[in-house]
Order: sequence, then C-alpha cells, then structure tokens
Amino acid sequence: MYIPASFHETDLTKQHDFIEQHSFGTLISQHESEPVASHLPFLLNRNVAPHGRLIGHMARANSQWQTGAGQQVLVIFQGPHAYISPTWYEAQNVVPTWNYIAVHAYGTLRLIEDHNRMLEIVSQTVQRYESFRPQPWSMDSPEPEFVNKLLASIIGFEIDLERLEGKWKLSQNHPLERREKVISGLRATARHNELQIADRMDVVSQ
Repeated sequence: MYIPASFHETDLTKQHDFIEQHSFGTLISQHESEPVASHLPFLLNRNVAPHGRLIGHMARANSQWQTGAGQQVLVIFQGPHAYISPTWYEAQNVVPTWNYIAVHAYGTLRLIEDHNRMLEIVSQTVQRYESFRPQPWSMDSPEPEFVNKLLASIIGFEIDLERLEGKWKLSQNHPLERREKVISGLRATARHNELQIADRMDVVSQ
C-alpha cells in the first residue's frame, strides 16, 4: 500500500484496535496468476506471532481455501472514508481528495480442519458478535446434529501476521487551520462516514 510519511500509522495497538473495530475484512490470495477475494469476519489474537494472528472460517464450497492454502495472503480492513471538497479549504489551487483509514495485514494462510478447533472458532465468532445483545444467541442453541452438519460445510484458517501496514489519511499534510475547516465541512453533512472521519481528524489535530 502506498503510504506517504504523513499518513503512516505504525502503532501496533492502534492497528489492532482498528482491526477489531472493523473486523469484516477482505481476504486476497492468488490462483493461476489471478487475484481471488473473499469478504469474511475475522477474529484477532493479539498475543501470538510477530504482529498477532487472524482467525476465521469460510464455506468449503469456496475454492479459495484450496488454492490459497500455504500462500502469503493479504487481508484488507477498511474503516470510515469521506470525500473532501476543496471548497472547505477556502483557498485557491486546491483539489478534491478522499480521507480514509485502512490496515493491510500480511501472512501465510494455514488451514484448520480439526472438529473441536472448528467448533471453537465458530463459537468464538458467535460470542464476539452476539455479546452486545440483550439475549445473546450461542452455539449451544442448535441440536448437535445440526452443528456437526454446519462444521462439515466450512473450513477454518489462521494467519500469523508477518507485517501490518496502517494508513490514516486524515489531512495531516495540511495546516491546522485548514484541517479545522475540513472538519467543520464534514460535520455539516451530518452523514455517518463523514462524522466518523471528522472525529478521527479532530483527534489527530489535538
């Protein structure tokens, strides 16, 4: 990923926080010299490998696991993003741009087919996304035969992260006064992504 120095975020904790906050990522591998991508939820174990470990699963009917096993893969996590109008700068000789935050994660795809480990992955994924609900659903709810059939239809994987790239493109290359005008312009839109980018820019500007 192209990352100018102004936008480069190298803090591992911030990168991990971002992955957990935006955990629906895009897994990219190669098959016969062509890129293949799947959109999947990921779990993050921060405490293993050089930069953590991503854990997930996909349908067995998805051939990416067969062709991607053992490859170095890329997982892209993308967060809020927003168009930046040059009118907000109140200056001449400026152009539109796009502000956004993204993390690229690199590592080798390792498959998991053990029944108990698969059940653990699915259970942890369900718990991760159900924990905020008033009455969380759990993998204990379905009958065991149904769960076994489910596990037979998917395959798990792990990716020990060898490299993380963080790009926080938040107008850091502009003077503070101009950034404040952009923040005001974003907030005036009252749209979700724009408000999130404005909040992130405000933190960077402090």
